[in-house]
Amino acid sequence: MAKAQLKSKEAKARAAQSGGKGKKKKWSKEKNRDTLNNAVLFDEDHPHAKLEKEVPKMKLITIATVSERLRITGSLARVSIDELEAKGIIKRVVHTRNARIYTRATAAAA
Repeated sequence: MAKAQLKSKEAKARAAQSGGKGKKKKWSKEKNRDTLNNAVLFDEDHPHAKLEKEVPKMKLITIATVSERLRITGSLARVSIDELEAKGIIKRVVHTRNARIYTRATAAAA
């Protein structure tokens, strides 16, 4: 068993002064998410005709997919999907309070 070295008070004080806490932790930079600038209304940049042209061709139609594809807000996508369903252009698959899933209306189903 090795004996512990006896240090003087001065040696202990110098050791405490020189050691310090070391380097501070560098926190990683937070990755900023790009904010979406989705349209609130249909206009010349986001025409309603584009909705009627693209959405019926989609196999899976949800509020999120329409919003993402056409760069419109979720509330506008929801109203637009309801309008297309009323016209019979798309067909409802599932409608719960959490999810609305639609598909294109085929000739046999319509």
